[in-house]
Amino acid sequence: MTDRPWTKLYTAGIGAELRVAQEAMIDVFEATAHRLPQAPAVLYFDEVITFGELNDRADRLAARLAAWGVGPGDRVGLYLQNDPAFLIAQYAAWKRGAIVVPLNPMFKEKELLYHLTDAGVTVLVALDSLYTEAVHRVAAEAGVKYTVMAGGPAPGADGAGETAGWTGVRAGDGGPAVVRLSEILREEAPHTDVRVLVRPDDVAYLIYTSGTTGQPKGAMNLHRNVAYNARVYQAWMEIGSSDVILGIAPLFHVTGIVGHIALSACTGAPLVLFHRFDPAVALHMLRRWRPTMTVGAITAYIALLNHPDSRREDFSSMRRCYSGGAPIPERVVEQFEEAFGVYIHNIYGLTETNSPSHAVPFGRRAPVDAESGALSIGVPVPGCDAKVVSLDDPHTEVPPGELGELALRGPMVFAGYWNRPEATAQSFCDGYFLTGDVVRRDEDGWFYVVDRKKDVIIASGFKVWPREVEDVLYQHPAVREAAVVGVPDAYRGETVKAFVALKPGFEGTVSPEELVAFCRDRMAVYKYPRQVEILPELPKTATGKFLRRALRG
Repeated sequence: MTDRPWTKLYTAGIGAELRVAQEAMIDVFEATAHRLPQAPAVLYFDEVITFGELNDRADRLAARLAAWGVGPGDRVGLYLQNDPAFLIAQYAAWKRGAIVVPLNPMFKEKELLYHLTDAGVTVLVALDSLYTEAVHRVAAEAGVKYTVMAGGPAPGADGAGETAGWTGVRAGDGGPAVVRLSEILREEAPHTDVRVLVRPDDVAYLIYTSGTTGQPKGAMNLHRNVAYNARVYQAWMEIGSSDVILGIAPLFHVTGIVGHIALSACTGAPLVLFHRFDPAVALHMLRRWRPTMTVGAITAYIALLNHPDSRREDFSSMRRCYSGGAPIPERVVEQFEEAFGVYIHNIYGLTETNSPSHAVPFGRRAPVDAESGALSIGVPVPGCDAKVVSLDDPHTEVPPGELGELALRGPMVFAGYWNRPEATAQSFCDGYFLTGDVVRRDEDGWFYVVDRKKDVIIASGFKVWPREVEDVLYQHPAVREAAVVGVPDAYRGETVKAFVALKPGFEGTVSPEELVAFCRDRMAVYKYPRQVEILPELPKTATGKFLRRALRG
């Protein structure tokens, strides 16, 4: 695809292409550690860990991994929160040429067993408070040979608080051998001879998809994919070593991996970590470390917006706020800017695209699609070929203005799904990855996500896109969060149901009937929700997306 009208919307100095990475991410990190050994790499509560110290700790753990026989292509699972141990373990695994498997710390035993088994994890690095006797049995069943227990959230010289972990491991119990990270860091010396050659085309991560259409699949994200999109973040948002990154996205998610860890590694900008997102703690970190940039789910921004202790001056250092991973209501962006003076730029990407494929150029404001009311996700980033293909025939591209499925090609697109050749083949057409998102592109090159293909509601034969209804609900002054699903209806086939959480102070003052009437006055008759249920909180994934499956029941 040669037609890229969107490049004229780029910020001055950003070209249509960036240099394709010729190094692995571990090379990127080590180059920064050698160039800036005394510069802060991690700001963890009140603790500062320099790049040199982070590299030293990774070298020590890599020495132990080498002693355990971990080598190129082996899988190391990280069952952790946003703590320094995540970075130590990741870089140590990469020094041995191993593949990192980030695991959601909210996984229960059955989910953890599936991921450990599917990936073939041999070494598990787990938060001590998560490593229960049941998890130990799961690790044994999955074939894990060694477990490293790491602590948190209490900061310490080794990032290991060593709190509530299970300590009932006994030699010869048939499970993996268990050792604490703090012991390894004390006992091992950094050995440069354990470092192996890692190539740009080697797999850096197996990042598992959410499994909305069947069992989760491991996306094979290459070192060069991650390195490329880290450079996209750097160029697009004009990030340098003088910036400070606020880590509000989970590190096990692609946004945290690329928009936090990889961006810090390639720029030398320190990363603020605080175990897991909590709006009160995030506000404290804003005041303590004065970060300049962050990217995360819109639900995190909503939580900050509605926290009673948030003040305009808390955000005075923030120059770049981006949000992706879930649809962004225009009204929330307006309210956040009114409250804090910071405009939230939209960004779009998937696990399979290593975070951004589209973003709103820094300093520009996203337009709104007149037909659907969707806020633009931006324009394709440098190097990304994007087209809109027919919902019925992915070989056919549709013209600007028409709805279709977003298809992507470029150096940020993953290599395929782990041990899933058929699923990989089905996800590509004519060399383009099929995202499953229904979009519209205008003549200037702005893209608008209308919804997921699988989430469309067919009510009396008419298509209703949930996010269009959600955007209307967010216009009501009492609505804090809104999620819309289709539910069975004897007459209409499906009907529209909305789940709503109210802002503080509005509880008991707004009825479902009022919200139905509010939407009915603003939408076509087949679109407005016939049912509204008010909940204290809407169920979400750890990355901030609403759990539509749970809402459907």
